[in-house]
Amino acid sequence: MGGPGDHRRDQHRAGLTLSGRPPRAVVIGSGPNGLAAAIELARAGVRVEVREAAAVVGGGLRSTELTLPGFVHDVCSAIHPLAVASPALADVEVEWVHPDAPAAHPLDDGSAVMLERSLEETAAGLGADGSAYRALVGPFVRAWPDLVRLRAGAALRTVGPRSLLAGLAGARPLAERRFRHERARALFAGQGAHSLLPLERRPSGGVALVLLVLGHAVGWPFPRGGAQRLADALAARFLELGGEVRTGSPVDELPRADLVLADLAPRELVRIAGDRLPGRYARALTRYRHGPGAFKLDWALSAPIPWRAAEAARAGTVHLGGSLEEIADSERRAWSDAPAERPFVLLAQQGRFDPTRGQTAWAYCHVPNGCAVDMTERIEAQVERFAPGFRARVLARHAMGPAALQAHNRNLVGGDLNNGAMDLGQLFFRPARRLVPYRTPLRGLYLCSAATPPGGGVHGLCGFAAARVALGDLGITAPSPRTTTS
Repeated sequence: MGGPGDHRRDQHRAGLTLSGRPPRAVVIGSGPNGLAAAIELARAGVRVEVREAAAVVGGGLRSTELTLPGFVHDVCSAIHPLAVASPALADVEVEWVHPDAPAAHPLDDGSAVMLERSLEETAAGLGADGSAYRALVGPFVRAWPDLVRLRAGAALRTVGPRSLLAGLAGARPLAERRFRHERARALFAGQGAHSLLPLERRPSGGVALVLLVLGHAVGWPFPRGGAQRLADALAARFLELGGEVRTGSPVDELPRADLVLADLAPRELVRIAGDRLPGRYARALTRYRHGPGAFKLDWALSAPIPWRAAEAARAGTVHLGGSLEEIADSERRAWSDAPAERPFVLLAQQGRFDPTRGQTAWAYCHVPNGCAVDMTERIEAQVERFAPGFRARVLARHAMGPAALQAHNRNLVGGDLNNGAMDLGQLFFRPARRLVPYRTPLRGLYLCSAATPPGGGVHGLCGFAAARVALGDLGITAPSPRTTTS
């Protein structure tokens, strides 16, 4: 990391360092944000090396045989609507599996509320709340072509101020204000719970809207063969551009390079950078707030899950929690000292649609950060509640609580899947209140993890944005942004 100087800046504008060579960058971490950053830098002609502590690339995008031979499980992330939609991941080759319906939400009466690819079909399943659903979600779906082509002004005109304000609301008050009946409220609550926020807290309603719109615009697919296939595709694209990947290469101090981009949790950056970070900034990073943890189960099954609501078999993702009230209680308790007895469970049944994995399923619930309670029985009771006979089909199971998730990936602090609470106080200015959140006070050092905007999820946009900021600081014109029309 060099010092200031006009001559150096002029050299950088030409894409060269003082030695006449292209700038050199090190990316710490090979999760989707780290790989997206590396690809963007390499596309601009920067020499890039990715260093990954684990033996394989991927971060939260890894798959392996967790239970029995021949059963391939996603270790962390599984369902990837954000990846399909993201311009940061637009030029990688992945075979996507699209279930018949993005998501199902079974109810205790034996029926299920369905998120269909079609806005109209979803609205039709909500009965008297169908028109309210169209009015709430429809403007965002209509704005999708402009959003995906990064035409923000046109998208905002289509959405309108009322719908835009809805995106900043809490999921529970928004659902209770817009919908009269339990089916629509339950569907919306399940979507909002992905925020890892209490449903009363803003902007959990915005997270619900994003997921619903993605369901209609691109679906909720997953890579055939496992999430690792997406990580491998990103790494392959990076290698095509001349990059270098070093696995089994932990980083315990800042590497020497023109640029260092860290796909790390804030406290990991403090550990690695030590006293090189200004004290005020380091203290801000240590004060960064993490959200609830997760307790995750993977199953090898003898047959697909026997849902009481037959329509749930059409969905890749199934939300188990019944009513809005029950889901809201579960998510509140994830912010307390004790997890819910009947937790909201997010389940993916990949094996039903992808025979290359074996008959597998994956589920997790939210628990207090760092919680040591074994949630296996509570999660399986929720599955059995909506799919009687499920337990009889379990051949083997594998559990990961918050401590195991953090041991697998240091970015999952206390099991926090979003790398930091995503409430309004920590959504736009994460991890610290800086005009450009990716840029640290240390010249040449950038943070590119999900602890920067736009936050958690497999989209690579944190790395993409950080790389473009870093290129701009070097005076290098970044390549034109890619778009996807999926």
